[in-house]
Amino acid sequence: MNKIKIQLSDVHKSFGQKQVLRGVDLDIYENETIVIIGQSGSGKSVLLKHIIGIMKPDRGHIYVDGQDITQLSEEELMKLSRKFGMLFQGAALFDSLTVAENVAFGLRRHTNLSEEEIQQVVKASLERVGLRGVENLLPYELSGGMKKRVGLARAIAYNPEIILYDEPTTGLDPIRADAINELILQLKKDLCVTSVVITHDMNSTYKIADRIAMLYDGRIIEVGTPEEIRNSSNPVVQQFINGRATGPIEEW
Repeated sequence: MNKIKIQLSDVHKSFGQKQVLRGVDLDIYENETIVIIGQSGSGKSVLLKHIIGIMKPDRGHIYVDGQDITQLSEEELMKLSRKFGMLFQGAALFDSLTVAENVAFGLRRHTNLSEEEIQQVVKASLERVGLRGVENLLPYELSGGMKKRVGLARAIAYNPEIILYDEPTTGLDPIRADAINELILQLKKDLCVTSVVITHDMNSTYKIADRIAMLYDGRIIEVGTPEEIRNSSNPVVQQFINGRATGPIEEW
């Protein structure tokens, strides 16, 4: 097994009286794709925001390459963020900017690259996600799948070591969703990145995951390969992965 890239240790987070994370422990290994599954509203996106440093836990520690990011200053976190690329749910493109401007946005703000170099990176990033000739289009002119690809091109423009995917196939039809799955697999192979994916799409999960972790009641209750999760004896895991209404998980 590769070295630990990200480690979450006893991570707690509450919002007012609502306790979302109740002691999350999880090791994520270098160059693996780990998929975190769980119900809508279970805290998956909150967990992702802790990994990237957007949120700080009430208690516990998060290590990236052995560095405790909960102890870093804002300036130090900004430097650390260069290790990450993130595909937000819905792609989160700027409506008033062209595709090229969206992909270049972070490069212009956070690098000293020349305009010519930025355009080269933009073109290469778009080609890597299978898009050509779309640089001057606006987001409203793109399909849902193309928007996801543009968001992913923006995420990889920095050559990140870690890519975080927030519900990458949500809102897509099965064909476009599978195209995104194939892209996640290809980027892992080409860029040798560590990938953290949150989703409740089990078809996507089984296709892209090296390991699967289930978040339930604020904790990671089981971690395993796709085969191990399929054959789990945990009734909560079985109810979720099989999409059954009856079982220990109650409707919210």
